[in-house]
Amino acid sequence: MNRKQRRAAAKSGQATSNPLREAATKPMAPQAAELLEAGRNLHQAGRLAEAEASYRRALTAYPGNADAYHLLGILAGQTGRAGLSAELIGQAIKLNKRNPFYFSNLGNALHALKRLDEALASYGKAIALKPDFTEALYNRANVLAELKRFGQALASYDKTLELQPGFAEAFNNRGLALRGLRQPGAALDSFDKALALKPDFADAYSNRGLALRELWQLDAALASCDKALALEPGHAEAFYNRGTVLQDLNRLEEALACYEKALALQPDHAHVFSGVIRCVNSLCDWKRRTALAGELTARIAEQKSIISPFAVLGWSGDPLLQLQCARNFTASTLPPPPAPLWTGEKWRNEKIRIAYLSADFREHATAHLMAELFELHDRSQFEIVALSSGIDDGSAMRKRLAAAFDRFTDIREKSDEEAAKLLHGLQADIAVDLKGHTQDSRLGILAHRPAPVQASYLGYPGTMGASFIDYIIADETVAPSWHQAFYTEKIVHLPDCYQVNDSKRSIAQRTPTRREAGLPEEGFVFCCFNQNWKIAPEVFDVWMRLLHAAAGSVLWLIHDDAGTVRNLRAEAQARGIDPARLVFGGRLPLEEHLARHRLADLFLDTLPYNAHTTASDALCAGVPAVTRLGDAFAGRVAASLLNAIGLPELVTLSLAEYEALALRLAREPVFLEGYRNRLSANRLTHPLFDTGRFRRHLEAAYLQMWEIWQRGEQPRSFKVEA
Repeated sequence: MNRKQRRAAAKSGQATSNPLREAATKPMAPQAAELLEAGRNLHQAGRLAEAEASYRRALTAYPGNADAYHLLGILAGQTGRAGLSAELIGQAIKLNKRNPFYFSNLGNALHALKRLDEALASYGKAIALKPDFTEALYNRANVLAELKRFGQALASYDKTLELQPGFAEAFNNRGLALRGLRQPGAALDSFDKALALKPDFADAYSNRGLALRELWQLDAALASCDKALALEPGHAEAFYNRGTVLQDLNRLEEALACYEKALALQPDHAHVFSGVIRCVNSLCDWKRRTALAGELTARIAEQKSIISPFAVLGWSGDPLLQLQCARNFTASTLPPPPAPLWTGEKWRNEKIRIAYLSADFREHATAHLMAELFELHDRSQFEIVALSSGIDDGSAMRKRLAAAFDRFTDIREKSDEEAAKLLHGLQADIAVDLKGHTQDSRLGILAHRPAPVQASYLGYPGTMGASFIDYIIADETVAPSWHQAFYTEKIVHLPDCYQVNDSKRSIAQRTPTRREAGLPEEGFVFCCFNQNWKIAPEVFDVWMRLLHAAAGSVLWLIHDDAGTVRNLRAEAQARGIDPARLVFGGRLPLEEHLARHRLADLFLDTLPYNAHTTASDALCAGVPAVTRLGDAFAGRVAASLLNAIGLPELVTLSLAEYEALALRLAREPVFLEGYRNRLSANRLTHPLFDTGRFRRHLEAAYLQMWEIWQRGEQPRSFKVEA
């Protein structure tokens, strides 16, 4: 094949050697031999139509010529006719079942047709006939990697490299398999070996950037992506990877430019559109948001892109759309369901063993909510285990969490399968995933069904769209019973609020001055300390009308990104509000962040994604919050929190009602003070910050899940009584 064809074959993960000079396996008529030889020469010269004609004339001269069928099949594959290729090479195999090259190239055709299991079988037959068949071993490894069977793929790449140590492409793809096995350090080494053999290998530089990102060496990751693009300016994957690194660096405008370039180069790229919508939302780029909204819905409905379910929560409150997105994402990103590790057996540990899985056992919002719960679990009835897939940040919170569990295991460098086997070996009764579809999720662990009961809690406010998650722990407000159709899990209702809170949360004694916080000395302070991507234009419209109606007031927000700040100030100005009335505060340690809440008068919530931890922060610090009840879990959390703190009147059912209530609170100091006083009193008497009460209810839920399993019943929705 010519250079362009060989490059295309390499990118598709198929064999890259020249198969056209394989010796004939049977004697043939001289005329047929001459026609085949002429066809090979034309084929190598890239004169494919003439080559095909020559091969067909050879078949006419000798209809039983297996090599002619084989060569025609190769040519058909190279010209985009994979189905015909498989048919022709299959005919060659019927005539000669002992030629390994036939089976290898049939594997290539089946791979192109996405008949992956059949492709594996065909490569296996080629290798059985020729154990040192490098190309078949390599192509078999590529199919195994595509099936996400990374351990087997790695073994096949290693065998390939034993036979051909200078095979740069095999080192590159080996690195990708190691990434799939959660071994970024080893992957980096493999990419470096590929580059030592082939210094101009753009793919390897791009993939090297991914490994460096996973090692959190972001500047080096960016440089590696830049090198890939210097070598190949039209490398769509390198633009996508560069955008992902830039997003991690919070350089959102640059990230968006990279994603858009990748999308222009490769419109059918599986992941790029998800990156685009994340950046557009984070930048509060509402013109683009409006333009992309219809495309987002269509891509989910048509399964044209793999879109992050978490990103969609900030775009739409439609629970049916969220369900479809979650199902698409789970099906696309996880391998076909493996044989379950738990196959129905029952056991009885001395205590019910609960395994919590998270990447956030560190300085993180989830940890700040849950730390006391882990400490308070009833050790007479429960054993509490942690499987930590995230970094050890060395923080005081990490040390507190490590001490809170009966067993704390770091699984960062274990593959999903290895971690699942470890969990199964622990005989955990209930596995609780705390990440869902958020960053650094390891949902693939539970896909192996290591535990008889598997539940989702807290980290992701919506359905996983996964058949292997039995329960979602919620409450009647965030996931009412009539929402069951929007969940693949059975809904478990806790009696007060699904969100746990740490009653030990401390607030710094010193309150900053208004000047130190960047606030004016006088005037009403509306605040919303949600991440800026939660701000939707229709809610921002309400906020700007509130600033217009409440003279001298300001809106206090979190500073996420310079581009976002610029866009929000421009949007304020477009609505007739002085941009200076938007005050952006930087991030602070939690104690100091809670203390600065004392300068705020009223917390304004967002939709379609509410304040979650940020709402409980405000309520903990004594700041009343106004919310509007949304349509799906993510948009109903603040309502649940307000109900649990005894302030249901601050939950509204429309934006007009939301606006009217917020304005009355801003204009009537006595009215607002009444809510502040109630909030102060209720903090010590109502369920929201009663961690012990929450612990009892959650343990009652775990006990009922355990009993359902022990009785041999299928998971079902249920409610825990107060």
